[in-house]
Amino acid sequence: MIRIGKIVATHGLQGSLVLTHVVGSSDWLKKDDVLFLELNKGSFIPFFVKTVKGVDDEEYIVTLEDVTVVEEAKKLIGKQAYVKEDILSATATETPLLWIGFKLVDKEKGGIGVIEDVMQAGPQWLAKLTYEGKEVLVPLIEQMILDVNVRNKFIRMDLPEGLLEL
Repeated sequence: MIRIGKIVATHGLQGSLVLTHVVGSSDWLKKDDVLFLELNKGSFIPFFVKTVKGVDDEEYIVTLEDVTVVEEAKKLIGKQAYVKEDILSATATETPLLWIGFKLVDKEKGGIGVIEDVMQAGPQWLAKLTYEGKEVLVPLIEQMILDVNVRNKFIRMDLPEGLLEL
């Protein structure tokens, strides 16, 4: 599963929710898709999308099955939202969100580790991984990426000297 955003607010009185996301387009989520909400740490509960309306490239207004009143919707505010990889693969083939689980390989050092998470800090994408027992954040910028091999699930990069020692 890929973390795509979170529920940030309710909308109206019928249990609609505002979902912010980092996918970068407003046409990937469809009616009957499944959103997984992390209600408790490590507990991903599936919700079927009844209606979906793209507000812009970062926000949707969604109605979920079994969430029919604003009181139920308020309990979901702040919850992280995830989708299965296949939902994004059709429309967002270049998004770094799909790189979670890929092996990061440095041109000089070789295998660094597996990308555990990808997050966006402003316009910049960062990959989170564990290297020599420490959590490190690696910027996913075009100038450092040498190759993205989707078939074999690895990213070859030319990392600057000292980046992993920070």
